[in-house]
Amino acid sequence: MDNTKIRCFGNGIGKEFYAEYHDNEWGEPVHDDKLLFEMLILEGAQAGLSWETILKRRDGYRMVFHQFDAVKIAAMKDSELEQALTNPAIIRNRLKVYATRKNAQVFLEIQKEYGSFDAYIWHFVEHKQIVNNWKSLKDIPPKTAQSNALSKDLKKRGMTFVGTTIIYAFMQAVGLVNDHITSCWKRKNK
Repeated sequence: MDNTKIRCFGNGIGKEFYAEYHDNEWGEPVHDDKLLFEMLILEGAQAGLSWETILKRRDGYRMVFHQFDAVKIAAMKDSELEQALTNPAIIRNRLKVYATRKNAQVFLEIQKEYGSFDAYIWHFVEHKQIVNNWKSLKDIPPKTAQSNALSKDLKKRGMTFVGTTIIYAFMQAVGLVNDHITSCWKRKNK
């Protein structure tokens, strides 16, 4: 890891995994439904916690939730979800664990309706990444009109842990929005 690079986040000793995420994932446009679903679930799991906490458990989530195979998750029995609640590799919050199954079911319905989850979410930004010009992380809003609209629609369809702040973080993570600050090396190399 190059600690001389200016990043939005992830600099410093012990932050290498976070810098890796910043440098290779955050803000990069994602069009793969499986990865979009994974990030949606992880962002919901993050509610009330730090993103670092979730990233450190990402492999645990993949293991417990069938590598984020939405079909398998949608079919999980209560007994499987209860077993997941005993696994320290994930955040053991009953509401979040059960929401994963419900959100998988809604995700599959959206795929049927739109042909892909990708087509569905990208229409909220008119199929083009929104590029902002923030000078610091403090300038970035916690929500936008687009995150409000997407959150409202997902809730209407029955998803949970998809509030507008969570959805804006999701939009940043999967590149619907590019919020790399203007001094960040990722921004300067675009």
